[in-house]
Amino acid sequence: MTDKSVTISDAAARRIASILGASPEKQALRVSVEGGGCSGFSYKFDLVEDRQDDDLLLEKDDARVLIDQLSLVYMDGSEIDCVDNLLGQSFQIRNPNAVASCGCGTSFSI
Repeated sequence: MTDKSVTISDAAARRIASILGASPEKQALRVSVEGGGCSGFSYKFDLVEDRQDDDLLLEKDDARVLIDQLSLVYMDGSEIDCVDNLLGQSFQIRNPNAVASCGCGTSFSI
């Protein structure tokens, strides 16, 4: 499968690199899509030690992100961003495939 370039924003790359730098035993941030959430699907973020054989590896500066092939189907063309506002700092996925999303920014429907 070819990806339509899931990208990492500069803000997300800086935050991911900072998190990985503070957890040297972790190798990457895994972003995956699960069933559930307010809108039908939700994003899950995990720090992981190992890469699976079919993972897509995205690298930007010192940031490393892994996405499994099934999740990539739902995330194709998306941008991983990090938003810092009055509620705090969080990762958000700007997904052109989502037809609806929840106010929490972590769930969506297709």
